[in-house]
Formats: sequence, structure tokens, C-alpha cells
Amino acid sequence: MRKALRWLLSLVVLIGTISTAGAATAAESATGTDIKDRILAIPGMSLIEEKPYAGYRFFVLDYVQPVDHHRPWAGTFKQRIAVLHKDTNRPTVFRTSGYGLSTTPSRSEPTRIVDGNQISMEYRFFTPSRPQPADWSKLDIWQAASDQHRIFTALKGIYGKKWLSTGASKGGMTATYYERFYPRDMDGVVAYVAPNDVVDNEDSAYDRFFANVGTKECRDRLNAMQREALVRREPLEKKYQAWAEGESATFTTVGSLDKAFEAVVLDFVWGFWQYYGEDVCDQIPDAATASDDTVYETIDAYSGWSAYTDQGLETYTPYYYQAATELGSPTIKQPHLAGLSRYGYQPARNFVPREIPMKFKPWVMRDVDQWVRKNAHRMLFVYGGNDPWGSEPFHVGKGARDSYVYVAPGANHGASVAGLVEAEKANATGRILAWAGVDAPAVQAAEPLARFDARLDKAVDEDATREHGLRP
Repeated sequence: MRKALRWLLSLVVLIGTISTAGAATAAESATGTDIKDRILAIPGMSLIEEKPYAGYRFFVLDYVQPVDHHRPWAGTFKQRIAVLHKDTNRPTVFRTSGYGLSTTPSRSEPTRIVDGNQISMEYRFFTPSRPQPADWSKLDIWQAASDQHRIFTALKGIYGKKWLSTGASKGGMTATYYERFYPRDMDGVVAYVAPNDVVDNEDSAYDRFFANVGTKECRDRLNAMQREALVRREPLEKKYQAWAEGESATFTTVGSLDKAFEAVVLDFVWGFWQYYGEDVCDQIPDAATASDDTVYETIDAYSGWSAYTDQGLETYTPYYYQAATELGSPTIKQPHLAGLSRYGYQPARNFVPREIPMKFKPWVMRDVDQWVRKNAHRMLFVYGGNDPWGSEPFHVGKGARDSYVYVAPGANHGASVAGLVEAEKANATGRILAWAGVDAPAVQAAEPLARFDARLDKAVDEDATREHGLRP
């Protein structure tokens, strides 16, 4: 009897708070044709704000989700999503960042290519989309994929044409995990610069990357500046301490100012290649003749002294939790810092408050990697040739169909389809258009269907903009 009652309660939650495609279709006829009315007729959906943008309607919304998709009766939370609406007769792109949600209208590269609608989702446990109280054991890639599946199910009745998923960096990882758990939802996947850390404690690929990226002159210049910052640890830490006191910054989570200082310095070379490149290497000052102020300011520009303060880490606790439980995180050797580094690359666990329990699950990434190799269907992975996060990419094997892994030469963490060599660019654009179900002539032309908009298309993906801290 008790078991039957639980399933009845589960059914009530499913019906009462999360619409199916059929319910959305019924809501359309009941509320009229205005897109806002149709969206808000979905049970569990509420409007936060609507922002005008020429040629679109842009809505920021809350959507009720179960805390635990295994037990949907055991509590809910509100998850923010955004809808960039163009036309229900256009394809729809489901964009994920893997982090928080931007409430400014913007358009991913696939959305511009197919001239479509765009749905964006805030990743669970990033504020304000965090259950209260927060049961951190409910933050995993399957729960997040299930969030995405239910949003898709709710909106599919309104946006009935083809759907693609996309995202950059952790957003590309998110799109990939969603495909692994719900392979029948999307008609195609475009994952940008998505790391694939299959074996967490085997990171030699990163060491090879940093030994060979760019020119030796550039590598030596960067390494010298990084080393100099540790040589001058004492005077630079005095500056750091003064800055922290002025900003009321604290270091409880990482453990000490000294640990935070070294973590920032060790991120310097990685941060340079992630977001910049060889073309600006000559802007790095000569370490031997630079003043303390110059060394301090240079490290800050590429790594950010705020990154490992309690205040800087707080926003990203969900990421570091996932890195320490499922995703893994890189460790590199940096032999040029021998004798100067006290801690080395610190594990993700060091960046999560100690009161949050966690245990690493090494099988999770192995499962995703093997699934992609054997089952990828209509998946495109785009990497940057000079991006450290591409050192451990996804691969497609013999079991994959209509799937591709491309590398944009010389590109960093902002790699795009537009930056691929011409033949790969044409094929990638054509496949995206074909997966989106556009007419054959457009597929053959292999050109984006929407014009570039400097405000809407500020970057390939705003989720790959420059931020400090070692995060994808």
C-alpha cells in the first residue's frame, strides 16, 4: 500500500508541475497564440522577466524541477531557464553552460547557423537554482541531464521542429552527458571545447601539451614569469595580503593565503593559453627586469588574485564538487617550478567547503567516454588546437554514425566552427543545418542562415569568456 501511494504521489508531481508535450499543445489552444501565454501555460513555469530584442522575444523563467529525479515526490526547486524565441516554425537549439544563466539575450553559433530559437538552462545547484536545503548528493550528471530532458519534454509541444543541443566547455560536457542518458531527445549535438577526463589521475596529455604549445620563445617567457612570481613569494604575498584586507577577502576553504597565492600563480600559464595565445605573448613582460608590481599585476591579469578566495570560490562550489566526485580535474607537473612550488596543483576537493561530503566515482567518465565512442550519432565536437582543455578530447569510434571531432588550428578555448579549416567548416555547417531539418539548398550552401549580430553574437559562446580559475 505504501509503495502504491508513493507512485501515486509521483504521478501527481509529474502531471501537476511538469508538462508533457501533449499538455503544452493543449495549453496552446486554451490560452491563445501569444508565445508568452503558451509558455506560461506549462504547469510549473513562471515568468521572471521579459526583455525586448529586435527580431526575438526573450524570456527569463523559473521552472519547477524535482530535487531527485529518482524520487520526484521528495521535494522540488525552481530552475532558471531562458527562451530566445524567434518562430515556432524554426528549429530550436538547447544551449547549456554547465554553470549559471546569463539573463542577457545572446545567441550560440549553432543558433545563428540554423536561424532558430534558443533555450538556455542554468545548471542545478548554481544559485539561484539550488534546492534548499542543499543535498549535494543530488548534484550529478544524470540528475542534470534529467533536468534538461524534462525542460525539453515541456517545450517540445510548442517548439515542434528539430532540436539540437550545444554548449562550450562545461556546457559542451553537459550537452554530451545529456545525449548519453537521453539519446532520443535531440536531433544533433554540437559540443565545443569539451574536456573528457576519462582517468582522473593520468594527466600526461596535459604535460605534453604544455611542452609543445606555441613557440619555445613564448613558452620560456611564460614559464619565467610564473617562476619569478614564486621566487618573489614574500614581497608578492605582502601585496596580496594588503589587497585581501582591503577587499575583506578570506581563505577558509583553501586553507591559507599562501595556498591561494600559489594556486593563482600555478594557473598563470594555463590561463594564458586557455584564453589568449601566441599573438600576445610579446605582451608578457621580461621576468628578470620586471618590478614586483609588474609581476604581481601580470599574474593578476591572467589568473586573478580573487580566484581562490572564499568569495571567488563560492559561486563555483557546484563545479568543484562535480570535479571532485565525477568529472575529474587536471594535474600538471610544471618542472620549471621545481623547488619553488609547495603544494603543486591542488585537488578540486581543496576548493569545496569541508562540511560538504564527497567521494570520487571513477566509473562515471569511463562510461560516458565508451558510450560516445560506440554510440555517437549526429554529434560534432570542436576543439581549439592551442587550448589546454583539448588535451583530453572525446573520440568517436567505429560504432559512431554521422559524428565528427574537429580541431581549429591555433584556436584557444573560444574555438568555433567558423575557425575550422575550410573543408571541415563546410562539412560541420552543412551537418548542423541537415540535423536541424532545413531545406536541402541551404544544407548544400553550408552557410549560417542568420546574419552576424555584434551584440547577440558577442562570442562563440558567452560561457567560454575569460574567467579566472582553473575551470573548463
